[in-house]
Amino acid sequence: MSENGAPVSMDEIKALCKRRGFIYPASEIYGGLNGFWDYGPLGAVLKNNLRDDWWRNMVLCPPAGPDGEPLSIVGLDSAIIQNPDAWVASGHVGGFNDPMVDCRETKNRYRADQLMVWVPKDGQGPKIAFMEGEQPTPKRMKKIARSRPADDYEAVGLESIPLDQYEGIIGPDTNNPGTLTEPRQFNLMFKTFVGATSGEDNVAYLRPETAQGIFLNYRNVLDTMRVKVPFGIAQVGKAFRNEVTPRNYIFRSREFEQMEMEWFCHPDEAGTWFEFWKNARMEWWRSLGISSDNLRLRDHDQDELSHYAKEGHGTVDVEYRYPFSGDGYGELEGIAHRGNFDLTQHQEHAKTKMEYFDPERNERYIPHVIEPASGLTRGVLVLLCEAYTPDPNRPSKVYMNFHPRLAPITAAIFPLVNKDGMPEIARNLYMQLRKKYACQLDVKQNIGKRYARMDEAGTPWCFTIDGDTVQDQSVTVRDRNTLSQKRIALDKVASYLAEKLDG
Repeated sequence: MSENGAPVSMDEIKALCKRRGFIYPASEIYGGLNGFWDYGPLGAVLKNNLRDDWWRNMVLCPPAGPDGEPLSIVGLDSAIIQNPDAWVASGHVGGFNDPMVDCRETKNRYRADQLMVWVPKDGQGPKIAFMEGEQPTPKRMKKIARSRPADDYEAVGLESIPLDQYEGIIGPDTNNPGTLTEPRQFNLMFKTFVGATSGEDNVAYLRPETAQGIFLNYRNVLDTMRVKVPFGIAQVGKAFRNEVTPRNYIFRSREFEQMEMEWFCHPDEAGTWFEFWKNARMEWWRSLGISSDNLRLRDHDQDELSHYAKEGHGTVDVEYRYPFSGDGYGELEGIAHRGNFDLTQHQEHAKTKMEYFDPERNERYIPHVIEPASGLTRGVLVLLCEAYTPDPNRPSKVYMNFHPRLAPITAAIFPLVNKDGMPEIARNLYMQLRKKYACQLDVKQNIGKRYARMDEAGTPWCFTIDGDTVQDQSVTVRDRNTLSQKRIALDKVASYLAEKLDG
């Protein structure tokens, strides 16, 4: 919330991210490219810190299972481009489609399932289309609806409107009705070519998800890692989807990173593990400082289910209350019971046995899979939204309230002035701390401006070397959130940070 109690807007968050080097538009000097983003110096570290925390929680030190024993999860890093037959088997070539509509006037393209339409309750006047999660502006309503109040309309999904009524719909970016085409299917995979020629025989695809690389290596992991069911394979990596309408900053982009884990288990135990991973994933997001008030679990309706989830226990989303979602929520992570769809499909198409022999049960079966899959880049967006804090004690000031273990800069070191031995002491402290912590030595401008810079970067602690430091070998430590300051011994700064981070 802002100082006057109004919700913080995405424009405010985006402005800070650009100003402080978290996120830039990709190829900005050429006008950018819709759906692609670059992560700046602070954003890259924030993203890596989130990735590393997930990897530590999933692979290096996975949670204990229902019986209290540590789970067995191994890591993987598979190729972005796989044999195209893999995407035929997975259903992506034939079924990874979104319905799209085009505007004949503006040439803009929209996903049909993301368009909402205001339909007049009295049946009089035009219908007004807009993107889901947005609203027509008062200026637009004045122009095309003569300031008719929103209460005169009922909001419905475009897909529920018969095609013979499309001629009365005004598209999101035009003032004229009847410009929207009927929906048609659009495959979301990026095509590329492997080899020296570009014929159809050389077509390949940039992966739209990281999961299939795990399924393709399931047999290799079984044969080389001495794992036994139940076990998991985890992966972090880039994925690419040719989204019809990338929007809401980095929430829906065409190049993104995923953090996925496939949990292979006996079919009879899939329900138990599904419930386990639902709770475990919510607990992890909360451990990052995400407020429980902004998180929820939502079960997918039957018509939302992916092809692989229809015969399992379904899918549940971890959702977050983004600034652009109003009173609603948007997806952060999905936990899906994929059944044995993927392994069965690859067994059939690749003619490779995917059965597992369970010596304890004396049984052969194709494991079922529970998949907790979250977007790394979408997770970064959540951290930015959650951390953005207008400060009532500092008019027109903002600080980023990152969890200390995720903050791009853990500590800043300031000499109060650049004389009287203070710069030398500050540099020595910086050189000591940088061996273990992400630190920054800042000597420019007055101390207030340096504090403000670190607040916007989300730095939890600042250590200031002043005139007293030379005399008594103590420094002032300032807390980002509380603004409290206290003196501690210069030789205790490293242990102070260790205690705070471990706590």
